[in-house]
Amino acid sequence: MGEHAVVIVGGGPTGMMLAGELTLAGVNAVIIERRPTRDVVGSRAGGFHSRSIEILDQRGIADRFLAEGQIAQTARFGDTVLDIGDFPTRHPYGLGLWQNHIERIMAGWVDELGVLIHRSRAVTGLAQDDGGVEVHLASGETMRAAYLVGADGGRSVVRREAGIAFEGWDATRSHLIAEAEITEEHPLGIRHDDIGIHGLSRVAYEIRDGEVVYADEGPVRVMVTEEHVGPATQPTLDDLRAALTRVYGTDFGVTNPTWLSRFTDATRQAAAYRAGRVLLAGDAAHVHAPAGGQGIGLGLQDAVNLGWKLALVVKGAAGETLLDTYHAERHPVGARILEHTMAQSMLQRGDARSLALRHTIEDLLTVDGARRKIAATIHGLDIRYDVGDGHPLLGRRMPDLDLATETGPVRAYSLLHRAEPTLLNLAGLDLDAAPWADRVQVVDARYDGTWELPVLGAVPAPGGVLIRPDGHVAWVGEDSGAGLSDALTRWFGPPATA
Repeated sequence: MGEHAVVIVGGGPTGMMLAGELTLAGVNAVIIERRPTRDVVGSRAGGFHSRSIEILDQRGIADRFLAEGQIAQTARFGDTVLDIGDFPTRHPYGLGLWQNHIERIMAGWVDELGVLIHRSRAVTGLAQDDGGVEVHLASGETMRAAYLVGADGGRSVVRREAGIAFEGWDATRSHLIAEAEITEEHPLGIRHDDIGIHGLSRVAYEIRDGEVVYADEGPVRVMVTEEHVGPATQPTLDDLRAALTRVYGTDFGVTNPTWLSRFTDATRQAAAYRAGRVLLAGDAAHVHAPAGGQGIGLGLQDAVNLGWKLALVVKGAAGETLLDTYHAERHPVGARILEHTMAQSMLQRGDARSLALRHTIEDLLTVDGARRKIAATIHGLDIRYDVGDGHPLLGRRMPDLDLATETGPVRAYSLLHRAEPTLLNLAGLDLDAAPWADRVQVVDARYDGTWELPVLGAVPAPGGVLIRPDGHVAWVGEDSGAGLSDALTRWFGPPATA
């Protein structure tokens, strides 16, 4: 099937985001996807938190999702809604939008970019050597790539074939989730009991004044915790009926499911996000309970962290050691979120001890500092990569400031639409980035307002900022260009030779 710079296995949100990033960087990337069409049967993810919306905004496509979703305060810890309306972000909220719509909109974007997706293709094995990776397909065909990225979910074939351990904790609970018809009178909303958390909701809903308002009729989304951990097999309608009856005393006449699935609170993380020329992203690198809605955001963050680094290496502008920073930066973030989801899952039980813990945490979250810290973690707004010591901006997300330039006002995130590194000269400093002109855009701008970061608050205004394509700050100059050349070399490769 030919040779490519990068083959991505898995055409979900993570795989498509990564393909988009690589294509923007001028790298030939293709996707291999098991599904025959882009249709999504079932939909676990229900939207985005703030940082995910920011990432989409950095590529100029956030409005596509915002136009179809429902803005709301989506961060919860236990039963407590954590309002981030006062956070310094252009998107101080979450977005309710089911995954089938997310994938449809994102597929439209990668189609516009010209990303090739090979559908109805299943990977069965791989072999890598010093020059690339050979990918074996169930059809008997092979593909070859300089690099292979597994974005093929929690049961990743790529991860298994690369020999990467998937370490963590086995499931303690399992849940059935479905969309179906319910013929009898039924309650809507969430219910806790000694088994766990359960819920019935209309598929069609809207958010009014921060409250979910369900449609009066139509299919029902069912989520019910099973009494015991279920088998790793496809559940049946009888399984769903039995689980509902155990919890509610009736199955409400549930019938005609359009889809039915089982998920658990198994929590695992890849021991390494890279093995030679094979890398992992999204659920292939980490699985966890859906409590807190972290999964899809983690995958998008993986994709935008990896994409520009892999592009520079493929194009020969940077050495392979740059890829080691992908694991170094993303593995700790994933580990922290896995711990967070395990804590969230404990609060979903309805026994007396869990209830007491939930009430205690609810009280703690009335303290503003606690509210801000936990909310920032859920929304992905507090991430700091280790790019060195110094100014508080270093390693953190660049705020989306309204900048003034010679050609007019510009939003900071609009400078990242092409996924290019950007050097902002905000104080007329003597900044020499000319040897990197083929990789880094330089923008002279001015901003007279307060620089503010979530949780940290106001920080000193910098004179210059080097922004990576993923929106994180790689260098800060206060009154000179000291250290700029080192930062440019570290992150974007050595200077071009004349």
